[in-house]
Amino acid sequence: MSKYTPTEIHLNQRTRILTVSFGDEKFEMSCEYLRVFSPSAEVQGHGPGQEVLQLNKENVNISSIQPMGNYAIKPVFDDGHDTGIYSWDTLYQLGKYQKENWQHYLSRLAEAGHERKLDS
Repeated sequence: MSKYTPTEIHLNQRTRILTVSFGDEKFEMSCEYLRVFSPSAEVQGHGPGQEVLQLNKENVNISSIQPMGNYAIKPVFDDGHDTGIYSWDTLYQLGKYQKENWQHYLSRLAEAGHERKLDS
């Protein structure tokens, strides 16, 4: 049983923002953020230290969201990625620690010599 259950999930494809509310807490997460932190094995690997740095996801969008029972969602990204299942706990943790996660991701990009490129 999940410790957290969202009260609302809303995708704005124009702004590429997924808003997830957990009662009084509301998190706005970009599609890029959700894509680069996908809980899939393709991104996370099969164990600690096997994570794969995701590049060139600046303009990714979510084309659809599939419910997974009463415990998760599976976003389908427009770059073809569709294997990440985001449990309610995962969504909550991604929202709560978004700032720290994003800074870590930007640091990893810099270490890899990669710059983010946004469409205008």
